[in-house]
Amino acid sequence: MVFGLSRRVEVGKTSRHGGSKGCEGGLQARDLRDASAQQAPGEDYEKSNNKRMIAKQVVKHNESRYIGAVGRRKTAIARVRVTLGAKEHFTVNEKPVADYFKTKELQHVIFSALRESGLTAGVTAKVVGGGTTAQAEAVRHGVARAAIIIDPELRKKLKKLGFLKRDPRAKERRKFGLKKARKAPQWSKR
Repeated sequence: MVFGLSRRVEVGKTSRHGGSKGCEGGLQARDLRDASAQQAPGEDYEKSNNKRMIAKQVVKHNESRYIGAVGRRKTAIARVRVTLGAKEHFTVNEKPVADYFKTKELQHVIFSALRESGLTAGVTAKVVGGGTTAQAEAVRHGVARAAIIIDPELRKKLKKLGFLKRDPRAKERRKFGLKKARKAPQWSKR
């Protein structure tokens, strides 16, 4: 035990025998299981929870003017807003895409999620961190996430193309005693 830190549970103290000890009306684990079973009969908890989250997001986007999503790649983070019914535009950090991403390859990466989803909408993105390629892929990730909030049927298609995957590859940290993450200094026998 760490000194000064003790774990105390105030509500729902239970003994090993399953009865509540000294606490009237405390929540038990079986009560929580029963409540979740009543909420979604016949469905797995994970699936029902996922459906509820999508339903909340769909209701939320119907009330608001835009659909927001976050895309990530390496150290780049893109906050993307997709506005339905707006004139078709695409800005990144308050600049047109052609000005921010100069190469055609990066522009192709960004527009690929919109093209594959078939959405006609205005998109604004704020991107921080990473390099240009990582930023472009982060924006694509964010647009794809926003697209499945708008139309959950697109999930299968976008997932197959790999647009919904948060690519976890990033630079490995340097270790002490080494020059880089794995590169060792030159070794001499004598």
